[in-house]
Amino acid sequence: MAEIAELAAAVREFSRERDWEQFHDPKSLVLALVGEVGELAELLQWVPADEVVERFAAPDRRARVGEELADVLVYLVCLSDVLGVDLGAAARAKLASSHARFPADDVRGVAPHKP
Repeated sequence: MAEIAELAAAVREFSRERDWEQFHDPKSLVLALVGEVGELAELLQWVPADEVVERFAAPDRRARVGEELADVLVYLVCLSDVLGVDLGAAARAKLASSHARFPADDVRGVAPHKP
């Protein structure tokens, strides 16, 4: 996934230009990521589950949730870059593993659970 590698390079350059790499240790990045996920969760917190898609279809709300999703993605990409993880390759490997663990014919319509 070249797009992820390009995004990682852009985030790295953004950080380098501001001398922020000094703050990008893995622990700090995980905490920032969790904070951004919290902000995303806050947008959905009191919206009934069956209304979320409809409510966030409005352009202003879609833009707002897009900002929080982007923050989550940027911190995740930055963390993977700092740790030397090829996020695209890791995601493809995880999806392949999930295909094997959860054959569609065996789990269709059933929420997965851990043993």
